[in-house]
Amino acid sequence: MPGLDGSRIDETGTLIRQGGAFALRRDLGGIYLLELQRVPVDHVEKRVRVIGTLSGPDLVSVDGVAAA
Repeated sequence: MPGLDGSRIDETGTLIRQGGAFALRRDLGGIYLLELQRVPVDHVEKRVRVIGTLSGPDLVSVDGVAAA
């Protein structure tokens, strides 16, 4: 279950496109929608690590995306 707004997250999963946005299909189950400063097109449909802060229910303000 996701944490409270403002909680730091450090999770792995698969980066996916969802409509006009990006999301993380979490290894632990569920999906986080991602607020990104940069578009990580090289990582789409690949396993990644996302670090950021929850800014709403299942919404993450992303600090970084890297290959996992």
